[in-house]
Amino acid sequence: MNRSIFALQQVARRTICSSSRRQVDNQVPKNQKLFQEDNGLPVHLKGGTTDALLYRTTMALTVLGVGYVLYELVKASYPQKKD
Repeated sequence: MNRSIFALQQVARRTICSSSRRQVDNQVPKNQKLFQEDNGLPVHLKGGTTDALLYRTTMALTVLGVGYVLYELVKASYPQKKD
């Protein structure tokens, strides 16, 4: 049991220590240029289709949630009929 745990620790340590670091391109200047250009879009929609889809989904869920809350408030404001 101890031998297998020790072997697992060695494999994990070797994997972490020997992994090579990838060079990642710095995309900050490109994103700054995209978000700072004046194209008439609000900043929360400048990311493209994904941002627009997330924005519309959030708005739809918000409207549905407000509608449901109002429905429940109206339903709770009237007394229930007893049969």
